[in-house]
Amino acid sequence: MKHKFSLLFISFSLLSFAQAQKKPIDHTVYDNWKSISNPSISKSGNYIYYAIVPQEGDALAILKNNKNQSLLEIPRGSNLKLTENEKFLISTIKAPFKEVREARIKKKRPDDMPKDSLLVFDILKNKTTKFPAVKSSQLARKANNYVAFISEIVLPNPKKDEKADSTKKEEVKKEVIAAKDSTNNRRPSPRKEKTTPVLHVLDLNSGDTSQILKADNFYWSDNEQYLLFTRKGEGKDTLNEAGLYIYDLATKSSKKISNGKGTYKSFRFDDQNQQLGFLAEKSPEKALQKEYKLYYYTPKQDSAYIIADKNSSGMPEKWNVSGDGFINFSKAGNRLFFGLAPIARVRDTSLVDFETAKLDIWHWQDDYLQPMQLVNARRDMSRNYTALINLAGNRAILPLSDDTFNRISLTGDADNEWALATSDAEYRIETQWSGGSKSDVYLVSTLTGKNKLVIKNLSGMAMLSPTGTHVIYFNRENANWYSYDIQKESTTHLNEGLAISFVDEENDVPALPGPYGLAGWSNDFKNIYLNDRFDIWKLSLDGKHKSMLTKGKGRENQITYRYVDISRDDDPRKRATIIDEKKAIYLTGFNKTNKYNGYYKLDKKGPQEIWAGPFTYRMLSNSEKLDQVIYTKEDYQKSPDLYLLSNLKNETRLSDINPQQANYNWGTAELVKWKTPKGHEAEGILYKPENFDPNKKYPIIAYFYEVLSDGLHTYQAPAPTPSRLNIPYFVSNEYLVFAPDIRYETGYPGRSAEEYINSGMHHLARNNAWVDSTKMGIQGQSWGGYQVAHLITRTNMYAAAWAGAPVVNMTSAYGGIRWGTGMSRQFQYENTQSRIGKPLWEALDLYIENSPLFFMDKVNTPVAIMHNDNDGAVPWYQGIEFFTALRRLNKPVWLLNYNGDDHNLIQRQNRKDIQIREAQFFDHFLKGKPAANWIKKGVKATEKGIDWGLEVD
Repeated sequence: MKHKFSLLFISFSLLSFAQAQKKPIDHTVYDNWKSISNPSISKSGNYIYYAIVPQEGDALAILKNNKNQSLLEIPRGSNLKLTENEKFLISTIKAPFKEVREARIKKKRPDDMPKDSLLVFDILKNKTTKFPAVKSSQLARKANNYVAFISEIVLPNPKKDEKADSTKKEEVKKEVIAAKDSTNNRRPSPRKEKTTPVLHVLDLNSGDTSQILKADNFYWSDNEQYLLFTRKGEGKDTLNEAGLYIYDLATKSSKKISNGKGTYKSFRFDDQNQQLGFLAEKSPEKALQKEYKLYYYTPKQDSAYIIADKNSSGMPEKWNVSGDGFINFSKAGNRLFFGLAPIARVRDTSLVDFETAKLDIWHWQDDYLQPMQLVNARRDMSRNYTALINLAGNRAILPLSDDTFNRISLTGDADNEWALATSDAEYRIETQWSGGSKSDVYLVSTLTGKNKLVIKNLSGMAMLSPTGTHVIYFNRENANWYSYDIQKESTTHLNEGLAISFVDEENDVPALPGPYGLAGWSNDFKNIYLNDRFDIWKLSLDGKHKSMLTKGKGRENQITYRYVDISRDDDPRKRATIIDEKKAIYLTGFNKTNKYNGYYKLDKKGPQEIWAGPFTYRMLSNSEKLDQVIYTKEDYQKSPDLYLLSNLKNETRLSDINPQQANYNWGTAELVKWKTPKGHEAEGILYKPENFDPNKKYPIIAYFYEVLSDGLHTYQAPAPTPSRLNIPYFVSNEYLVFAPDIRYETGYPGRSAEEYINSGMHHLARNNAWVDSTKMGIQGQSWGGYQVAHLITRTNMYAAAWAGAPVVNMTSAYGGIRWGTGMSRQFQYENTQSRIGKPLWEALDLYIENSPLFFMDKVNTPVAIMHNDNDGAVPWYQGIEFFTALRRLNKPVWLLNYNGDDHNLIQRQNRKDIQIREAQFFDHFLKGKPAANWIKKGVKATEKGIDWGLEVD
């Protein structure tokens, strides 16, 4: 017995020693932490390919077979594509990260930056071929035999030999020039040789390459039969090279099908690859108005001809073909769809710039606020309206929409009579405070262009059935689904008589709850499948049949089931998800109680578990026969590696992307449950360091943003965050981190934060001696930052606080602008996240109660604020109000403004910087470490860019 105890003690001691030897994560580890990118499995299931990508640096692309044998590793490989016959793998090889970085430091021009390469791997022959300096590459959608790419080469110069035979006099002149340069201690930079773009068409089977000089753009037909390319022509194009060409792969010959300098774009073949539509404008280079025309071509023609322009029959007055429209043929090929737009006004170039007023005029009856118009100006200037030409008819233009409609949609085939259009013209102003817009829903005939109303004043969503026989819509105001039979012009309430809710049961914002969504269609398109919170329902469009696909097992077991489309149909016309009950049906499942994720197969009794557990699964993909499935699997302790499941039974791990994690003190994640003071059931995640010792006391930081507990089994890589708490860093450095869920009461978002966050922290401190209640901190970003600001005005229980981009004054923020979108912020308070539920003048007391600014005199917690001057969501003067109020009260406060950065930090160097400062801040106030200089004395403006204040004196 003593011997066993001694062995056990020794084993425990060795384990403790091993843990003690593990390093805490520091700020140098981020760049090398890796993730899986774009994993794919071939249709046969024989090949798996993916990339391992560091946060900063060079990726590694890998091709494996389903026996987990590596067939090829491609340093810096990306954008991997496998041909349809699975014989060839194509990959871009990115320029080395270090070389690109050095070129950026030297501020090289784009043309002088390091170039990418192209790799072609013959899988059967195990042969690799590389092509340097590739600008772009492309495979046809159904590629088997060819890859096309453009590179730039230096053509031989016939005058070069003449220069080599220059006279003695010329050589003397050069020596004199060189001597003069030498006296100035400078050498003339060598003249850069001119490069020429070359389009290469590589035959993958033979290895032969056809080269087409001076091609600058190209486009494949889906079946590899044709390759389009354009040439710009040099100068005045005296050689008449500019235009659009078509290259026939069968004959290896090219033909010019449209002549002239200009812009050629939006190429589209029909499904049989026998018709081509495209846009082109050939206006003079300095023309203020670029006039696009729609061209049409078939292989039987010598060249493409104009099928639509501003003078065509059916064109609305003062309208023209839009250069931004989407070109599409119907499946049968007898209709050609494109975009129209009013001819835009042009600026008067005779006006003198410095004598012309520059202003924005806000008008109370504008559809949208002026800032929103300015943000969307480019989009609005490219807005276009769908029209069609009947290729089998008189070929007159038939406009289907105009600026009355904000959206129009066709079926995937586009052969049906009816299109669905929505108009929000009457409701745009109210989006200022509602956030979303109501719509009038119409049907538009593709035969006559006439429309008919389906429903007016709809708050919700509407869609056209895949066969174009019905309109399906959801009405948010009564939380019901409906179908409208186009032929009968009758409406059916689909979920009538069902007691179950099809809208968000956990909605806690003032706005009406949204739907759980459409799962799919039956293969005869007579039924739709709808999600409720847990289960999937099948409802017939005539309203006569209602059944539950998942047999109620979701709600019974508190598992949310969702349909998984395992089909590998890549037909671009397929827009609807088809659920065929004659075939195997697979579902994902998320257990709301224990947060397990799983994969299920449906049988007559309901969903049957294939696998489920305390993991998160992502990037699921399968072979055509479903005998091979790949996915990433992760939990808090395990990095999201790639796995292969064979025959839905045998799991093989394919990657080990972060082996270095074993060297660091990591952590654990556990679900914590408690009751709030008002008796609400609450839960959150508690993260502990791997070397956790219950006999020690730990500082604890609460991080929050609404509901986070569903991420219990999610991996969090150490990374410089946009300004969220870097949880793995703090846990590794022996902090406890607590992420409580928050449920909100309309009108009282601040009190709700108190109810859940403070009670959760009290629960942990009162029930666990290892929580140091004197060293508790809070951190939040955006909405979380607001809650940080509120909490420190209501309690002194926190020793340090960090607030990112917080609102502190709802009375001023209510009338502010989200500069990223140009939208007014009023909708947030009346309908969404800020949860007041009323306009300012109807609930002034609530706006003041929920505005921390009015209670700054109660603050006794040191607080750091991050608010950036290019914040597109929360006006940064909110951070200034926060800072200046506390400064006026002589309370410890710091404000970080990352110049030019956004609401959530975008620039990686800024993300790295804030990790260091956040760690220094909490280390000082929660661990008693010496304060960094920026905390102790700040950084003067005169020392900006010289001293960052990160040192400790």
